[in-house]
Amino acid sequence: MASSLYRLVRKIREINHRYSKPHIVMSRGVKLALMALRVYLLLLVGLFVYKFILILS
Repeated sequence: MASSLYRLVRKIREINHRYSKPHIVMSRGVKLALMALRVYLLLLVGLFVYKFILILS
């Protein structure tokens, strides 16, 4: 069990290391759009968590 978990963590670290640097050049507009999408995603997740907490209480 522990060895398979260790193998999974090692594989995830390998994938993260492989894709840590982008292989394509992005313009400032593309970077801005991706940052806006990240903020939007975090906002949606935050709203889902908030709604879940309200339903439980």
